[in-house]
Amino acid sequence: MSLDYQLLCRRIVEDSRDAIIFADREGIIRFWNKGAEAIFGFPAAEALGRSLDIIIPENLRARHGEGYRRVMASGDTKYAQDLLAVPARRRDGSRISVEFTIILVRGAEGQILGSAAIIREVTARWQREQEMRQRLAALEAELERAKQRSTPSK
Repeated sequence: MSLDYQLLCRRIVEDSRDAIIFADREGIIRFWNKGAEAIFGFPAAEALGRSLDIIIPENLRARHGEGYRRVMASGDTKYAQDLLAVPARRRDGSRISVEFTIILVRGAEGQILGSAAIIREVTARWQREQEMRQRLAALEAELERAKQRSTPSK
C-alpha cells in the first residue's frame, strides 16, 4: 500500500481535535482547523482573514501584539520549546484556559512567513487545580491555627 503523505498530513492537521492555527507576520489568521472551530467557536470562514485578537482576551491584546511583532522581527521565541498556558477567548466572549506550542514557519529562503500554534483547551483541569490549591491553602491555614492554639503562652 502506497501512502499519499500530502493527503495524510492534510487529514491529520485538518481533523485534529487540538486547534491548529497559522497566522501570517501581521497576525492575520490564514489557517484554522476543525479543532480551532470546536475550541473557539468560530467557523473557519469567520476566523480566516481576521486578527488573532479574536481569541485573545482584551486585557492581553496589547501585550500579545507587542510580543508577536518582536518574535516576527527577531525570528526567535522561547515558546518554540516551552508549553505556554494562557487564558483565551471564545466566540461567545467566555474565557477558557489553553496550552500551546508555537512553530515559526519559514519560507524556502529562511524568511519568517508567520507562526503556527497547536492549542489544547484545558479549562476543566485548570479549574480542578485551582480548587485543589484553595483547599490546600485552607488546610495549611487551619494547621497553622491549630499549632498556635496548642503552643503554650509565655
